[in-house]
Amino acid sequence: MARYLDIHPVDPQPRLVGQAVTMVRDGGLLAYPTDSGYALGCALGNQDGKDRIVRIRHLDDRHHFTLVCRDFAQLGQLVHIDNSVFRAIKAATPGPYTFILPATKEVPRRLLHPKKKTVGVRIPEFRVVQALLDELGEPLLSSTLILPGETDPMTEGWVVKDELDHQVDAVIDVGECGTEPTTVVDFSDGAPEVVRVGAGDPTPFE
Repeated sequence: MARYLDIHPVDPQPRLVGQAVTMVRDGGLLAYPTDSGYALGCALGNQDGKDRIVRIRHLDDRHHFTLVCRDFAQLGQLVHIDNSVFRAIKAATPGPYTFILPATKEVPRRLLHPKKKTVGVRIPEFRVVQALLDELGEPLLSSTLILPGETDPMTEGWVVKDELDHQVDAVIDVGECGTEPTTVVDFSDGAPEVVRVGAGDPTPFE
């Protein structure tokens, strides 16, 4: 049965944030709200957590997992960013964007796209996520919480708990969160390709 953590969206309670981070460090799977709906998250080295995300979402091996980062410095340790796109990406973060970029050696191979050796990265503009990442001290391995057969992410904590009560270890509820998924921009081949239009304005990358 999932732990239900009711966290203030603007002034997150350190005690509850600490409980969520402890669960992540202990190998747990977290359902948490972002500026683009709910996501599933676990520690980078948590293979079981990754497998649970795959089962919940019915994902195949071509799915790009996302590394959710606290800031641009952390993001820059995980992916290679060409100088020609650096400013555009930096200007769009934090915000509701996911960028697919070539991974550095800091990212475990099992998290990469099997052919392209790329990974998704993002920096959410959402206070609770920032508090989690501050306390955790490393990125979260994450995937948008879109259930099989659906096209939009889940957006309400109590609904997430009802649906996934025995499949995740904790659900964070903050009341309202974003309702649109991120805009996804793929830099696998160098030039930007907008592969999903979501909450972020795609214009800078078109």
